[in-house]
Amino acid sequence: MTSPTGRRTRAARLRLPVALLGATILAATGALLAPGTAAHAATPTRTIEETVEVPAGPGLPDTIPLDTTLYLPATTPAPAVLVAHGFGGTKASVDADARALVDRGFVVLTWTARGFGASGGQIALDSPDFEVADARALVDRLAANPDVVQDGPGDPRAGVTGGSYGGALALLLAGYDSRIDALAPVITWNDLGQALFPNAAAAPGALPADTPARGAFAPDGVFKRGWAGVFFSAGLAPGGGPGGAVEGAPDPAEEAATPAPTGAPTAPNVPATCGRFTAAVCTAYTEAATTGRLSPATAELLRRSSPASVTDRIAAPTLVVQGEADTLFGLDQADATARQIAAAGGTVRMLWYAGGHDGGAPDQRVRDAIGTWFDHWLAGKGDPPATDFGYTVASGVRTGGDTPTSRTVEAPAYPGLGGAPAVSTEPLPLEGDPQVALVPAGGNPAAITSLPGLGGALGNIGNRVAAFTAELPGQSAVFRTAPVAAPLLVAGAPRVDLAIARVPGQPAPDEAVLFAKVYEIASDGTRTLLGGAVSPVRVAVPADGSSAQVAVTLPGVVAPVEAGNRLMVSVGTTDQGFAGTTTPAVWQIGLGGAEAGGALTVPVVPGEAVTANTVPAGPLLGIAGVFAAALLATVVARLYRRRVGHRAPSGPDGAPVDGTDGTADGSGLPAPRPLEIRDLAKTYRGGFKAVRGVSFDVERGMVLGLLGPNGAGKTTVLRMLMGLIRPTAGSIRAFGEPVGAGAPVLARIGAFVEGPGFLPHLSGLDNLRLYWAATGRPNEEAHLDDALEIAGLGGSVRRRVGTYSQGMRQRLAIAQAMLGLPELLVLDEPTNGLDPPQIHAMREVLQRYAAAGRTVLVSSHQLAEVEQTCSHVVVMHQGTVVAAGTVDDIIAGGGAASFTVDEPARAAVVLGGLDGVRAVAVDGEAVHAELNGTPRASAVRALVTAGVEVRSAGPRRRLEDAFLQLVGEEPHR
Repeated sequence: MTSPTGRRTRAARLRLPVALLGATILAATGALLAPGTAAHAATPTRTIEETVEVPAGPGLPDTIPLDTTLYLPATTPAPAVLVAHGFGGTKASVDADARALVDRGFVVLTWTARGFGASGGQIALDSPDFEVADARALVDRLAANPDVVQDGPGDPRAGVTGGSYGGALALLLAGYDSRIDALAPVITWNDLGQALFPNAAAAPGALPADTPARGAFAPDGVFKRGWAGVFFSAGLAPGGGPGGAVEGAPDPAEEAATPAPTGAPTAPNVPATCGRFTAAVCTAYTEAATTGRLSPATAELLRRSSPASVTDRIAAPTLVVQGEADTLFGLDQADATARQIAAAGGTVRMLWYAGGHDGGAPDQRVRDAIGTWFDHWLAGKGDPPATDFGYTVASGVRTGGDTPTSRTVEAPAYPGLGGAPAVSTEPLPLEGDPQVALVPAGGNPAAITSLPGLGGALGNIGNRVAAFTAELPGQSAVFRTAPVAAPLLVAGAPRVDLAIARVPGQPAPDEAVLFAKVYEIASDGTRTLLGGAVSPVRVAVPADGSSAQVAVTLPGVVAPVEAGNRLMVSVGTTDQGFAGTTTPAVWQIGLGGAEAGGALTVPVVPGEAVTANTVPAGPLLGIAGVFAAALLATVVARLYRRRVGHRAPSGPDGAPVDGTDGTADGSGLPAPRPLEIRDLAKTYRGGFKAVRGVSFDVERGMVLGLLGPNGAGKTTVLRMLMGLIRPTAGSIRAFGEPVGAGAPVLARIGAFVEGPGFLPHLSGLDNLRLYWAATGRPNEEAHLDDALEIAGLGGSVRRRVGTYSQGMRQRLAIAQAMLGLPELLVLDEPTNGLDPPQIHAMREVLQRYAAAGRTVLVSSHQLAEVEQTCSHVVVMHQGTVVAAGTVDDIIAGGGAASFTVDEPARAAVVLGGLDGVRAVAVDGEAVHAELNGTPRASAVRALVTAGVEVRSAGPRRRLEDAFLQLVGEEPHR
């Protein structure tokens, strides 16, 4: 997603022009498969730029040009993927996505849709006669391309993906063209009429509660004028967007070189006010914007541009990705698409992520899932991807970069889909008598709950700033639950039954237009609008004084509700994002009858929290979470005392106590290794293999460094070692005992993984004491003084941890890991935040710790520090071990050696004469040579035999050089 990067004041952000902000965010649906264009800037990819002529459309003469780019992988023929861009963008918007797919071995075709950028024609909103026909013509070209794998005459093996506007195009293309073999639509619509004219009302009990986010999709909806205006304004400006194509931030030089359309109509009899839209789309928008109603003609136009019109004939495997922060296309749109394709017998997988038109681009989990989907269904790689269901839960914790943190939950299947059991629900009784709510004349002032692209952000600001309140006095009825007794994770669309009636003697039209939403209310009164979204309702109200009974489907959300907090249902009469009623009215709004029970019904989808996306373990363990960690430590400690009480204890110097021989049980048999890892593997659902066949041993007395670039699998290995996640295959044994969640042997391991977590209102000393007390072990076994010496915090150890710097927290966390002097110490990036003197001190502490007979495992990016601290290293790359051994062996592995001699010139001749030796160079008294497999000892022997005095011999490289060579990168000189 494209988003502002510079910081503004809150008020300044709210003053951004809505159309510009919304268009930017609506258009920014690139980076579906890749982190960004820069990540692939250096990838050598062959590209072919071509202008393709396609039919202008029914009733139009001649052809129009489409601006296309074909990306070719290193090996062809290969399957192809079409990548469609979002509304207001161009083919440049999805360049990074295309390159990511090329890196996976696919031919990729991108193009600028008609009406945008350098392509001709007019915008027809993914019409089958125009944009879909264009895409089918591009499939024809792939069928004639020898670089593309062919399944038969005229039938290329092809997939399609895209976000928002491009996602709908992907679905429609698959419905109209059976040659599409797989697709991955992202944050898009199912029914464009319902997306722009939603109505969340249904008769009580009439709507099945089978899937988590099923929407009512009732007729005669309420015009979503805010987002619809964004659509239309994006097609008025030159280039198809505000100030040009806004998605993906194309290169200005490229834009300057592209002839920009003037915005004038390109077909006869089309008013200039229509910009680049077809006359039919322009007429439909004008009518909706002026009347606020959906006419039969507009309904038919939007139906033909809706995937719902073809989902019953999509046979290609479909990965449906939808954002949880999306006031444009909510979770109900994806739910409908998945249900319809599955009902027709298609293969469907559903993924939700913490983003969308209001929230951000797909995360790495989604990108990997899309790539894996195409890998199998197009290239035949691996087993069929799982059809489980994953969603993301935002934690509310933010990192130092102000990035929201989250975790991923995966369930075996999307409830109610393809034979899976229906979704579980939990009824929460609501409190509140019927209340009166009025519609002011003209519908003004109107509540502000969301604006295009801002979504929940503005709703939450509105809860705190009176000038932007989301609930105006007298314009809403509210109903509250009791405080929830336990944490509740809402995953889908809650429901509530309402009764709407006229107030005797007060004005009221024949129908009520209302806006329903759900807030979480914290114990301090703070309100959070779940999903930042509202559900509009249009319902006919009887004139005889009886009430209209209606079941309202509230916005689909993923929302963790803290124990002790309440949920509040608010039903308002106005909202600035929609075209509500302008006629003055007064309504009585109450909870539904006895059949409904006056409850808010929330969907719950249990699953396994398989990974933390951006959540550091420390903040989660801090505050309340530390008590859960303490409880776990207590249980482990008790099991530890029961299971390993026979083990001979050791003193601070590592020497066995009580005169034992230092073996496991005093028998004289060798003690088990501190750590044995065999064929360890971890594959996440979706097929991503984080760790593959990792094996290594750690011996007593070692300081072993675990090295690897980001994504190598180091932290995954450490998390499996600590029992935090389960391996897919292989085994881990510590001191001869298997490691798993809650294993007693974990009490013999001290760990600092993924960040420290402390109670900020306590001192460093009190935090250490509290942690040790939670283990249940005697105070004298803590060796607290040793830990405090290690921390080196001086008098600051008595200050509140909330005042500590990052380095101080780091030192305190390492001291905590060393409490009790564990036999195996596992540290992840222990020198982060430390200054050079502190790093030097840490090095000496770790070396002394291992020298006393214990073992240290360090994962670090500080290669120079590892070289000076560790005795052994294991190097990982792409989930596997690529090298293991002593530091000296790894450094010398490439054969670069240096010799200090008395006769350098003569030594150079001798070394140059050895078989295989090359690149001999003299540097003062030193001679450097690439031995290329010749043992260093043999080279020394040759020099001595030739009468050359060898004063020293050793490797020439640094650990950094060896590391970069092992992971496939060249060192920068």
